[in-house]
Amino acid sequence: MNKILIFGAGKSTSYLIPYLLEKGAAHDLQLTIADINLENAQKACMDSERCQAVKLDIFAEEERGKAIASHDLVISMLPARLHINIARDCLKYEKHMVTASYVSAEMEALHEEAQEKGLLFLNEIGVDPGIDHMSAMQVIDQIRSKGGKMLLFESFTGGLVAPESDNNLWNYKFTWNPRNVVVAGQGGVAKFIQEGKYKYIPYNKLFRRTEFMEIEGYGWFEGYANRDSLKYRDAYGLQDALTLYRGTMRRVGYSRAWNMFVQLGMTDDSFTLEGSEDMTYREFVNAFLPYSPTDSIELKLRHYLKIDQDDIMWQKLVDLDLFSNTKTIGIMDATPAQALQKILEEKWTLDPEDKDMIVMYHKFGYEINGVKKQLDSHMVVIGKDQRYTAMSKTVGLPVGIATLQILKGNFKLTGVRIPIYKEIYDPVMKELKEYDIEFSEFEVPYLGYNPDNVAG
Repeated sequence: MNKILIFGAGKSTSYLIPYLLEKGAAHDLQLTIADINLENAQKACMDSERCQAVKLDIFAEEERGKAIASHDLVISMLPARLHINIARDCLKYEKHMVTASYVSAEMEALHEEAQEKGLLFLNEIGVDPGIDHMSAMQVIDQIRSKGGKMLLFESFTGGLVAPESDNNLWNYKFTWNPRNVVVAGQGGVAKFIQEGKYKYIPYNKLFRRTEFMEIEGYGWFEGYANRDSLKYRDAYGLQDALTLYRGTMRRVGYSRAWNMFVQLGMTDDSFTLEGSEDMTYREFVNAFLPYSPTDSIELKLRHYLKIDQDDIMWQKLVDLDLFSNTKTIGIMDATPAQALQKILEEKWTLDPEDKDMIVMYHKFGYEINGVKKQLDSHMVVIGKDQRYTAMSKTVGLPVGIATLQILKGNFKLTGVRIPIYKEIYDPVMKELKEYDIEFSEFEVPYLGYNPDNVAG
């Protein structure tokens, strides 16, 4: 029997757990779902004989250790900051581990010891990071196998609302952790290489520097730069590439509108607001505007942002009830970012029947036999409803597929890894196609670096 321990029974498991239960008989699987909320774990088990639910506090070291010791493989679907506690126990009890989160410095430090014990700690096996790595490396390796040299790689991913559920002026709803959306891009400068030149975008300019792309049947999108595109330079083997850029996708117009919050200071998470619990939305807005004995808050805001009353940007602000005198923040000692998140969640939460959408877009520029070429590829996945989302599907299924491959002994790699290797990405990407998660590829004229353009 292959015993799998899953920490966390949240939104990201709505496809993962049914997938593993479906494969249970064929692979003799037994699942244990551990969550601080026993009811959530029980619901996740779906009354299956191959699944048991347990209440477990991740900080209860003895209970956590016993649970890990009694299983063959551990999946952590908890917040990224909690993975390291589980990983250290997995080392102690010599268990493989799978997560969808970015590799932290603490996790990376376990690489050599995991290798010595023959363990695989597979991270970044969700959608972004995850499917982005695998789909990119699959094409990059194919280009290289034909003698091609990579010149350009751009990659964008977005968690958005599906067209049929897109019913607000922002063309956006929360499909994942709202906090991550509100504080996106903070804590550092965006770094990338474009046409042979290093480029940097500070946070206060991030949402006004966007790229645009069209996906047939779905219209136009924009992308803004991720914090550090350069950290995958070595992992992807793109040290000589002239362009390396990773970004986040949104509908056209979102970034310009979001920039209003940035310029006002409403996304700041570094200080707390006095009296935030009883502060009205209107008072929250006014807190970031200069004093005037005569001008209304609306007039002050339009003047500050240099927008007119008939500007769609103004309508987007009005759409959020920002000027309500009755709605309150209701959070004690809230930071501006927390207060803004509260306001947005009222308008941007998926309704029960709403569908979300995952979009991913890659651009590969390369030279082969002296000819420069470009291959673009994109993926679109539409969710079913508020629970069975495209986000949970594209995160959970790669985790589940990789888990089975590890248990079957098909991955020979050990240590702390991400899915950039053929032995990992080939079987995972192949099976994802069975669930309608696949890319469309098409050749376009090469639009990359021109050596005669010395300005850069």
